[in-house]
Amino acid sequence: MQAWPVEYMAAVRAADLAVDSGKIAECNGLVIEATGPDAGIGELCEVVVGEQHESVLCEVTGFKAGRLLLMPYRDVHGISPGCAVQRLRRSFDVPVGEGLLGRVVDAFGDPLDGRGPVPVRDRRRWTEMAINPLERIRITQPLETGVRAVDALLTLGKGQRMGVFAGSGVGKSTLLGMMARNMSADVNVVALIGERGREVTDFIDTSLGPEGMSRSVVVVATADQPALARVHAAHTATSIAESFKDAGKDVLLIMDSATRFAMARREVGLANGEPPTSRGYTPSVFSALPRLLERCGNFRDGSITAIYSVLVEGDDMNEPITDHMRAALDGHIVMSRELAARGHHPAIDVTHSVSRLLSAVTTRAEQQIVKRAVEIMARVEDARDLLDMGAYHPGSNPDLDEALTCIKPLMGLLIQEAHESAPRREAMAMLTEACAVARPTASGDAA
Repeated sequence: MQAWPVEYMAAVRAADLAVDSGKIAECNGLVIEATGPDAGIGELCEVVVGEQHESVLCEVTGFKAGRLLLMPYRDVHGISPGCAVQRLRRSFDVPVGEGLLGRVVDAFGDPLDGRGPVPVRDRRRWTEMAINPLERIRITQPLETGVRAVDALLTLGKGQRMGVFAGSGVGKSTLLGMMARNMSADVNVVALIGERGREVTDFIDTSLGPEGMSRSVVVVATADQPALARVHAAHTATSIAESFKDAGKDVLLIMDSATRFAMARREVGLANGEPPTSRGYTPSVFSALPRLLERCGNFRDGSITAIYSVLVEGDDMNEPITDHMRAALDGHIVMSRELAARGHHPAIDVTHSVSRLLSAVTTRAEQQIVKRAVEIMARVEDARDLLDMGAYHPGSNPDLDEALTCIKPLMGLLIQEAHESAPRREAMAMLTEACAVARPTASGDAA
């Protein structure tokens, strides 16, 4: 009798010849409860729906009274008690590789741009183990964004993680678009999490443009998608960025917004029975955020520079997610609604913003110029009420007189059209010139 080829026998031994399945017992809001199969947290299951045998992909997110808690990746219309639940014996992973460049994909790596399948062969787990901190290298190289206010006064470093903090309608998406278009990186990975569907096309056509899109990957999970899809989109984008970083590239990861990720994670936690804490956020939200953020940085084999937008609810800079993100990131760019109302765009409030790596990526002389500029703006802002009422008389305060002389050229530096781009050396030259205005000589000194 002829023996079977070795590879055939290996395939038979590796094959899953038993179907591990269960049945739906209850569906409550976002959570499906099932009796079986014997799956672990994070594993994927498939719910078979109706006579057409359509399937709904779900993920195991917990256990309760001997039942499996499943959360679906899409709407659950048609699911009824008794529907079969089949274990897939695998966890969520995403496609990675050069074939993603120029493509728009969803949270699962499936194409949204109508250009056919994504030509990639490699896949990567959507979450990774914590990175050994000693594998990171110091951030010493400045990174240009093309935004004068950021490059001159809030200089970023390659591998830095920065937050853009703003309320709704203040212009954070426009600022992110300026950075994505102008920042010098090998690859852009853009994650649009929980945003309006209209903004996806606007960002691709207006902010990135054909040239920027050619070296970008856009991952989209709009506000109308299930919470688990919005959560996974953030991890999918980070996994794609990690794959390019492992290939030795310098990657720019832009996520708009981290707050929507936290809100989606809150929905998942509450549905699984976690207790709500501050403003309804569950404890798992505050552990999930640092695990996501810490995957970026400067490494020996490449770098991931990350820019996260943070939606400040009610313009309250002390609300839980804003406060947590401010503590976890390497700096924050605060955008002011008051500045935006005055027509000051981008509406960056420099006096309340900080880059924690400014001293590591700039020279001592540049740091002194930045310090002087911030002092000038702080003096003018402190005297804003007197100036608006016309109650201030020149000569009353020499320091304020000096600040008022410098403030106009400083505003010329800070105000920038969305389509403009300027190299950092030009921004620093403008800043140096604005701060070099001599203090006006008081009449008593002249005598």
